[in-house]
Amino acid sequence: MRKYFGTDGMRGEANRELTADKAMRLGYALGYYLKKENPEKKKLKVIMGSDTRISGYMLRSALTAGLNSMGINIDFVGVIPTPGVAYITQIKEAEAGIMISASHNPAKDNGIKIFGKDGCKLPDVVEEELESYMDNLEEIIKNPIAGDELGKFKYAQDDYFLYRDHLKSIVSGDFSGMKIILDAANGSAYRAAKDVFLSLGAEIVVINDAPNGKNINVKCGSTHPEILSKVVVGYEADLGLAYDGDADRLIAVDRNGNIVDGDKVIATLAVEMKKKNLLNDNRVVTTVMSNMGLEAYLNKNGIVLVRANVGDRYVLEKMKLQGLNLGGEQSGHIIMLDYGTTGDGIQTSLKLVETLRDAGKSLDEIVKDIKDWPQTLINVRVGDNSKKNSWNENKKIKDVISEKEVEMGDKGRILVRTSGTEPIVRVMVEGKEKEMVERIASEIADVVKNELA
Repeated sequence: MRKYFGTDGMRGEANRELTADKAMRLGYALGYYLKKENPEKKKLKVIMGSDTRISGYMLRSALTAGLNSMGINIDFVGVIPTPGVAYITQIKEAEAGIMISASHNPAKDNGIKIFGKDGCKLPDVVEEELESYMDNLEEIIKNPIAGDELGKFKYAQDDYFLYRDHLKSIVSGDFSGMKIILDAANGSAYRAAKDVFLSLGAEIVVINDAPNGKNINVKCGSTHPEILSKVVVGYEADLGLAYDGDADRLIAVDRNGNIVDGDKVIATLAVEMKKKNLLNDNRVVTTVMSNMGLEAYLNKNGIVLVRANVGDRYVLEKMKLQGLNLGGEQSGHIIMLDYGTTGDGIQTSLKLVETLRDAGKSLDEIVKDIKDWPQTLINVRVGDNSKKNSWNENKKIKDVISEKEVEMGDKGRILVRTSGTEPIVRVMVEGKEKEMVERIASEIADVVKNELA
C-alpha cells in the first residue's frame, strides 16, 4: 500500500498534511528518479503548473528547491488546467510534468500530480519507488552536485498559448449562434475556457472567474452547479458548463437547469461518435459505479459499456489495453484519447457543444432517453480495517451475495466494495425495480453488519 500517493497523486491539507518538507522531499526523489532513468542526458526539464490556491506558492517553492538541487530545470507555465501541463510536457519533450492542485477539494487542501514524458500519470510502481526515495533521502543527497550545476527555474507562462491553441484545433467550424454559460470554479479554467469559447464565436457568460487564492470550488463549479443552473435558466442559454478547480472535470447543465453528470455526457459523445465512425470498436469505458440505465441506453445504440475500477487512472488503463478512445467517470472526469492523455473538462465541453451543434438537438432532448435505474447505497461501519478488508473471505457474506445475484438475474447488479479511508463496507444494489433494490441492499447490509461488526 502506498504511503504518500493516493489514487490521484498526493493530496491533503496544505501546511499540515501536505507540508513544504514533504514537497521538497518529493522534489529530491523525482529529480533522483529522472536522472536515473535518463543517464545520458546532461540537463533534464520538468514542466510545472498550478491552480489558483494560495498554498500553491509554498508548494511550488518547495518542489523547486528539491528539483533544482538535483540539477533539474523547471519551466513554470503558471495557472493552467491539469491537462494543459500534461499536453505541454509532451510537446516540449520534457522528462516529467507536475501539477499543483487538489482538483475539486476545498481551498485549504492542495495536491501534487506527476505526469511522465508521455503526458500520462505515473504508474503505481513508479509512485512507490518515489516514496522509497523520499524515506531515504540521506542516500540521495549524500553526494550533492556542484553549485554551478544546479537546475534553473524559469517562468514560461506563454506556453499556455500552446494549450489554448490545441483546444481550438480540436473543433471543426465554430459555435456562432450558441449562448453558453461557463462556471470556472474560481480555478484553472478561469482564463482558458473563456478564451477558447470566445474565439469559436459563442455568446458566453462566465461566472466564478475571479480567483483570490481562497475561493476555488466554494459553492461553485462542477461540485456545486446549483448557481449555474439558475444562471442558465435566467439567461435563457442553450446550456451551462461547470469545471472543477483544476479543470479536468466537466458537469453540464441543460437549458432547463437540469444537471447532467459525466455518464450522460459520455453517452451523448459516444452516440454521435459512433454515427461518425469515430468510436473505436463501438465501446466506451466507465467505472463500476456507472448506472445500468446508462448501459441499457448504450446497448440500445449499438455501444458496449466496459467497466473499470473507480479512478481515472484505471479507466485510462482499460482504454489503452483495449484500444478504446472514450471513457470516464460520473464525476465528469472524461478522457478522449484522440485529443489528450488525461481528463480534460474544457476539451470535453468543446466536443460536447460540437456534438449538440452537429446533432441539431439540445442537451435535454438527448439525455431524456437515458433513464437511470433505481440505486441504493448502504455504508456499513464495521469493527476495524482488518475486518473491512476480510469481507470477501466471509462465507456468509459471499453466500448471500451469490443468492441475491441469482434472484436479480439480468434485472440488476450488486457491488460490494470498501472505503479507502474508513472501516466501512459499501453495499450498492441497482436494478429495474426500486422495491427489490432496497430490500436486497438491506438484506446484504444486515449480514455484513452481523458478521463484521
